[in-house]
Amino acid sequence: MSAHRLLTSLVLAFSLSAGFAIAQSAATPAGLTARDFAREPAIQGLSISPNGKHLVGIVSPDGDTRYIAIWETANPGKAPVILGAQKMRLMAARFVKDDRLGVFAQQLFTAGTFAGHISKIFLTDLKGEKWIPALPEQKSSSEVEDFVNRTSNPTFLSRLPNDPNHVLVIDNRLDGEGDIYKVDVYKGSAERLYRGSDKYGDYQADLNGNLRARSYIDFDNGALFVGQQFLDTATGQWEDHFRSYARDRNLTEVSGFSEDPNIVYLSKREKDKQGIYEYDLTERKIIGPAFEHKVFEAGGVLQNGAGKVLGFAYRAEAPRVYWTDEKLAAIAKGIGPALGVTNVSVEWIDPASGTAAKISYPDNAGAYVRDWSTDLKYVLVEKSGPNLAPEYYLLTDGTNLTLLGKSRPQIPGAALGDSRLVQYKARDGLVVPAFLHTPSRARFGPGPYPGIVLPHGGPWARDDLEWDISGWTKYFTARGYVVIQPQFRGSEGWGDKLNRAGDRQWGLAMQDDNDDAAKYLISQGLAAPDRIALFGYSYGGYAAMAASIRPNGLYQCAISGAGAAEIKRFQNETFENRFLREFQRPTIGGLDVLSNASKASIPILVYHGDRDRIVDIAESERFVAALKAAGRPYRYLPIKDMGHTYNTMTPAHLETQLVEIEKYLANECGPGGL
Repeated sequence: MSAHRLLTSLVLAFSLSAGFAIAQSAATPAGLTARDFAREPAIQGLSISPNGKHLVGIVSPDGDTRYIAIWETANPGKAPVILGAQKMRLMAARFVKDDRLGVFAQQLFTAGTFAGHISKIFLTDLKGEKWIPALPEQKSSSEVEDFVNRTSNPTFLSRLPNDPNHVLVIDNRLDGEGDIYKVDVYKGSAERLYRGSDKYGDYQADLNGNLRARSYIDFDNGALFVGQQFLDTATGQWEDHFRSYARDRNLTEVSGFSEDPNIVYLSKREKDKQGIYEYDLTERKIIGPAFEHKVFEAGGVLQNGAGKVLGFAYRAEAPRVYWTDEKLAAIAKGIGPALGVTNVSVEWIDPASGTAAKISYPDNAGAYVRDWSTDLKYVLVEKSGPNLAPEYYLLTDGTNLTLLGKSRPQIPGAALGDSRLVQYKARDGLVVPAFLHTPSRARFGPGPYPGIVLPHGGPWARDDLEWDISGWTKYFTARGYVVIQPQFRGSEGWGDKLNRAGDRQWGLAMQDDNDDAAKYLISQGLAAPDRIALFGYSYGGYAAMAASIRPNGLYQCAISGAGAAEIKRFQNETFENRFLREFQRPTIGGLDVLSNASKASIPILVYHGDRDRIVDIAESERFVAALKAAGRPYRYLPIKDMGHTYNTMTPAHLETQLVEIEKYLANECGPGGL
């Protein structure tokens, strides 16, 4: 089936500035429905073309179907060009050139025992008249090769901002895996620049498309390391510079290339927190920090097409940018007051050092620079936060701020309560960060409320104080629940001490942190001691299973979404990969919930998508079978055609989760419901 037949162009008669003809909820804030939270956003994922002439984003007039919309920035009130898909779900669209888009589309895919989702990347013009694959298709020589080719996508290596016609991509197909191509985004032709190798990978190119860095895996007296090489531009030879040993779990990675050809930016952990450092290729050493944050982890480097550093990303209560470009810094400073943003200040205790620091962050919603034209004439601004689904604004010439659209105008922030960054001490004294979401005092009083402890997935992940696209926090605060998201030991993004404290503590000290979050709610008068549940998804689903069998008496019930029930199975999967065997496997260990299912002492809802390719649904099925055999209370809900991650969940999948969780809490959670 050709991309041209799959994707058709149409124009819908609605205006960006005038808003979309979406079905507004007639309910009062107290009557917000699961559909209000689960439906597709009216507008999302906006970006600006480099020359500033166009905007692109994903829109949904009906809350179910996604379309690509392309507007003229000089006339945003004019009806956009709309590109639709007949059989594929449009996930995202980005400018690869001023007048060319990279489009990510997804569909269900079944082949033999494989039942999941596949994504495809297409290139198209701004009218959708010509669609081409991101890498020219090739014939397969076997069924295995055909399967791999159909389920793989090329990886974008560089948009090549200084090349008007080409992008760099990496081939991920079976025949030619790792090959690097220069693709003409207008003609669809591709020139192979480098052949892939089993030894080398993680190639990185500078802004002119020159490959400058690559890495490889090798062994030093049996210890696996990742070696970093850089290309000597004078000799044309690849040279070794440094090694990162997997067992140390502190990989040094290339974050960018500076304007000086002899200086590159590295991301690494010199202390407890990740930082960005300048590395001298000639001297072969780090010459100093480019960016470090006192109490939070640094991320990457933001640069323009000339290589100038515009800012540094870091992760505080949510992803943030420290702007070094004066104009962007001034814009970022000015948009907050212009959009009515206020800040709150808290005293923050660093989990590693115990040092106290004063930090501030936006009060329930902030304003952020998201994209810009090369000349900064047009800047895309997003106002969003835990109580406000993203709203998009266009800043023109640094002075004129125009509302482009609201992603969820049907949800009033006043109905959602309040969200805060907090900390509590675990029973062993470790300081644990958490996000606290309380219901509206005007509607539900001062508490105590029914409570939900909501540990995140991963466990090598963390939460952020942003709009919750799953609805798992604000859907329940709108119904009078208090929700806490503990950043338990083992979480990433808060520093090395907190992360390593979770080693081999699955269901043990990591679970203690979740329980101590429940105790924190009780101590603050926010949750009734006999009205608390634990709900989690993925690793959080494992934590819910663990909560059902641990004899702590804190929870009335547990809810497990896509949980991994067999810790040994997960260990075995990492054992098969030598890098993961040294880097990640030593962190996995603790309570195996499947073998302890007969100890379950509280009711549990277990749900799982039947197209989950990350945690097999069989994990939940085996846990449920063990509960049934032991006569323990449970309810099991398989969800048809749902995968593991958010992007494999339709509005119907999200709505089902919210509705079923709410019903379970109200009717089956402990004696008489929560």
